[in-house]
Amino acid sequence: MQIQILDFVEGARAARGLAVVIDVFRAFSLEPYAAAAGARLLPVAEPERALELKRLHPDWLVAGERNARRLPGFDYGNSPHELTSRPLHGVTVVHTTHAGTQGLVAAEGADNVITGSLVNAAAIVRYARRLAPSVVSIVRMGHKAQVRCVEDDVCAEILAARLCGRAIDEVAQLARLPDSPAAQKFLDPQATYAPLEDLALCMAIDRFDFVLRLLPPDAQGLRFIERIDV
Repeated sequence: MQIQILDFVEGARAARGLAVVIDVFRAFSLEPYAAAAGARLLPVAEPERALELKRLHPDWLVAGERNARRLPGFDYGNSPHELTSRPLHGVTVVHTTHAGTQGLVAAEGADNVITGSLVNAAAIVRYARRLAPSVVSIVRMGHKAQVRCVEDDVCAEILAARLCGRAIDEVAQLARLPDSPAAQKFLDPQATYAPLEDLALCMAIDRFDFVLRLLPPDAQGLRFIERIDV
């Protein structure tokens, strides 16, 4: 199994085999929490597409951000704490973000595309080993899909080490996160769009025993997320 580590949307486009698209703060932490609560997830790249789907399906929720803040006309931002504070069982959530969902929908050259974060890291490794692809493409989406960030680097390092059977100090790696630049918004009481609870939720490594796989387009061209327990 060859493991390659790539970055940003360009990296997602270059991904082959199994693509693991990482966005720890917060897109692909939010999605596992929503899936665990029973939501049906539909990632899209553009806010306009999300709002269009909301007009067609008024009972659907739209969640997402640009510059970490909730978008105008959206029901929720990108906060797992905020979104899961309401019942989600059976609810369709259309999700768009500055980084994570961009990479997810851009990874068209990969055979399988799954979300990547710390909260289901062990499940990602089990799934990769079960699938046994020739290539695993780990894509770090970074800050605004433009600049590498500590949290996505840490997640990629942990996943790569586990896949290779290489020992690393995961406790020390995780200890880097609260002091990282991206974590400061969670510690700022003025940043109401990024509640402090989100930091702990995003750092809850191995909390979920499933992966989230992007499905092929359905008859309407929509690519929903499939939950796969592993």
